Amino acid sequence: MIHVVGIGLDGVAGLTAPVRQIVEQATILVGSDRHLSYFPDHPAERLVIGSINIILRKLHRRLESHLSEETLGSGELGQDPSVAPPCIVVLVSGDPLFFGLGRLLLESFPPEKLTFHPHLSSIQLAFNRVKIPWQDAAVVSLHGRSCDELINAVKKGVEKIAVLTDGHNTPSAIARLILSLDLAISYQLWVGENLGSVAEKIQCFSDLSGLEQQTFADLNVVVLVRQSPENTQPIDLNQLPLIGIPDRYFVSFRDRPGLMTKREVRLLILGELALKANQTIWDIGAGTGSVSIEIARLCPTSNIYAVEKSAAGIALIEQNCQRFHVSNLVSIYGSAPDILYRLPVPDRIFIGGTGGSLRQILSLCSSYMAPHGIIVLAITTIENLNSAIAWAQTSGWQYQLLQVNLSRSVPIAELTRLSPLNPVTIVTLNQK
Repeated sequence: MIHVVGIGLDGVAGLTAPVRQIVEQATILVGSDRHLSYFPDHPAERLVIGSINIILRKLHRRLESHLSEETLGSGELGQDPSVAPPCIVVLVSGDPLFFGLGRLLLESFPPEKLTFHPHLSSIQLAFNRVKIPWQDAAVVSLHGRSCDELINAVKKGVEKIAVLTDGHNTPSAIARLILSLDLAISYQLWVGENLGSVAEKIQCFSDLSGLEQQTFADLNVVVLVRQSPENTQPIDLNQLPLIGIPDRYFVSFRDRPGLMTKREVRLLILGELALKANQTIWDIGAGTGSVSIEIARLCPTSNIYAVEKSAAGIALIEQNCQRFHVSNLVSIYGSAPDILYRLPVPDRIFIGGTGGSLRQILSLCSSYMAPHGIIVLAITTIENLNSAIAWAQTSGWQYQLLQVNLSRSVPIAELTRLSPLNPVTIVTLNQK
């Protein structure tokens, strides 16, 4: 009863002969002004899609009217063959069941009343123009939707992301959003305009700041491709702040780019450590080494030992040492507390990861710590927080808690929203 026909910017020429014949036989033709313009001489009744709900009600009325005519004409002898059902064709862009009108039609009509004739989607066309396989790509629609899904995808470092845009969430707005997140990874951004038409245009932007003043055709799709760490731009150390290095400058885990102590939390940790010159500092569970790097740059006469149990983490720490020209930081491959006895006596200890051995690590740190030493922990779970407090109470250490709930501003189209970071509790332990 209802044929849902996908059509591209090449219009009638892009339809197969069987689908073209279905459209030609339509008695009711539904679509946007652009879709209907492909059939200027079609004799069918035309319904222009403005309000989706109004169109759905009109289609229901057409079908109910036909059923009423069938009932009146059939009498007791069965259905009247002279009452021909309407042939309804709904024209949509690309694949009706890919972020299209097909979902709403399935919610409004029984599946047996619908037949779908998909065309190539803009996402298919975009990836094929860029020449990148896309079976593992994430697809996000910002067409009348929030940016939360896109924010989560780029924070996780998803390798390939296709984005369906709208008049507010433009390629330029998407670039501003990504830049505002201060990611430790970078994305190359492709914009495909008017895909499938003679006016088709493909552009690639490796520097997202170059999109700020760009304008694009209304019909566009964005493809984001994560860049490999080898492509990270060199750092101009003279342009960096003394403390509080932006997250994006650190080389991070490829599959978990957001797994690092964030800049704002690092600044608080540095304050709690009460650093002085010529100290020995342990960073246990160092991850990418972001805290150690900050300490090493701030205290060039101190010696920092970054303990990390994963080989990937050790490689990142060493890469970041090279990037920031740090020479007073030593990476230590091993698990705490087992590896700690090899290190010199510490004046300060930061614990960012424990691998499930928090109490054992604290006990060993307590026994090795120099007089008047300070231990600072960054804790993200209630269980570890309870363990740290219980250890301090039974071990004679004073503790102070700093609950950190921070949000960063991110541009959402023409507006600004606050996006929260994960809550962290900073625990500072002092010897009594």
